[in-house]
This record gives sequence, structure tokens and C-alpha cells, in this order.
Amino acid sequence: MVTAAGVAEKHTSKLGPGALVIVVGPSGAGKDTLIYGYKNQCADDESIMFVRRLITRPADAGSEPHEALCHDEMSDLIAQGRVALSWPAHGLVYALPECVDEHIAKGGIAIANGSRKALAEAVAKYEKVLVVHITAPISVLAERLASRGRETAEDIEQRLHRADLSLPEVPHLVEIQNIGNPEDGIAVLSREIRKFAG
Repeated sequence: MVTAAGVAEKHTSKLGPGALVIVVGPSGAGKDTLIYGYKNQCADDESIMFVRRLITRPADAGSEPHEALCHDEMSDLIAQGRVALSWPAHGLVYALPECVDEHIAKGGIAIANGSRKALAEAVAKYEKVLVVHITAPISVLAERLASRGRETAEDIEQRLHRADLSLPEVPHLVEIQNIGNPEDGIAVLSREIRKFAG
């Protein structure tokens, strides 16, 4: 039986006093565009950490700057509890480095490109979690993904219609429809993070 004291103890054991801002959304939504745009505005703010992810993908894969690990290296770090969060996606494993926990413990804000798969663990682990869901209509997502040249717009749109783009229930959720000027989305992201951080 879970007692009231046990519930309180579990609550107070969450990591704080800082906050994790985890940015999620479908491919093509423009998560990196908004994150890096906001990062440019915070260059001198040491209280904000923009997380460099660990990924089991080569560093020269033409994607975001990240720390490349092989699957064995990643498995060892996760087994040893030396990552903040981790999740599998698209045949790869992603993780946030343990320096995220150190930054949050000191009262800082850590901003990371995350995944719906990591939200339950994040909410259970941290005192303050803001989930920023960046999205766009399926037709816009399909057009952006098609511009990468890997699939046709029609194939992508059909795949997106089949995909489950829903989010689990979380205490603090903000949705940004990223369909206009990126500066508009960056302004909304900045405002919501500042408001949440207080």
C-alpha cells in the first residue's frame, strides 16, 4: 500500500530546482530551426543549456551536431545510469548526457530536442518539465520532408496520416504551430520558456 508519506517522499525526490524543456514533434515540424533560433538569443545566458544529444549515429550523417556513440557504448552508459534520459527511435538510440542533471540540480534550464517516448520518464524524474510540441499541418510536414529528397510528397503524406502523432498527458504542455515565419515560432518558444521558468 502506498501511504501519503510515501507519495510525498516520491514527489520530493524529483530532481530540481531547475527545469527541463523537452521539445517534441513530428519530422518536418522545424524543431531544430526554432531551438537554434532561440539559442542565438541566449548566447550569453549561462543559466540555459542547449543539450547536445548522444546518438548511435555517425557524426558525419548530415544531421544535427551530436556525440556519436556505437550501440555498445550507449548501452554501457545507460546501464551505468550515466545518461539523463534515453529512448529508441528509427533503429537508433538517443540520450541526453548526465551533465543535464548537473545543470538542473544547480537551478538551470536545459533545453533538449526530445521524443514522445521520453516524456513519461522525464515527468517522473524532474520537478519541472515543460513539453513544447512543435507541429504543422500534415501537408506542410509532407512538403518539408519531400524537400529532403528521400521520399515523394505523396508517400510521406500517406505515412504521416498513418502515424500516431498524439502526445501522452503531461502537466505542462505548449503547442506551437510552426507554419509561418520562423521568427514568430522562436518568439513564442522564448516567451513560453521564460514564463514557465518564472
